[in-house]
Amino acid sequence: MSIPPWLQEQLVRFEQLQQNLQAIIAQRQQVEAELMEVEKALEELKKAPQDVAVYKLAGTIMLKANRDDLIKELEEKKELANTRIMVLKKQEERLKSNLQEIQNKINEALKKERKEAG
Repeated sequence: MSIPPWLQEQLVRFEQLQQNLQAIIAQRQQVEAELMEVEKALEELKKAPQDVAVYKLAGTIMLKANRDDLIKELEEKKELANTRIMVLKKQEERLKSNLQEIQNKINEALKKERKEAG
């Protein structure tokens, strides 16, 4: 049984979409991990007294920082991470939908081929 060219294209597209989905999931998981770190840092920073010395990493060195400025910076990072997660989830949903659509087309074509062969 030879596979028609259009079906071969669908199979290739399906594989590409699966790879894209895996990449999106990996990105989302990475951003979620970063978000957890930011939230933990914010929590600790907000618990700290106003006059405590705080530091932040800048490459391979630590710099003394203003507590309130650092809180503002972390809040912005948190907001950005949440936005990125939302965008990645939407991309993930769209890819899953496209994969399901192609899977259905492939299954339908295979059923048709079996009927014609049988």
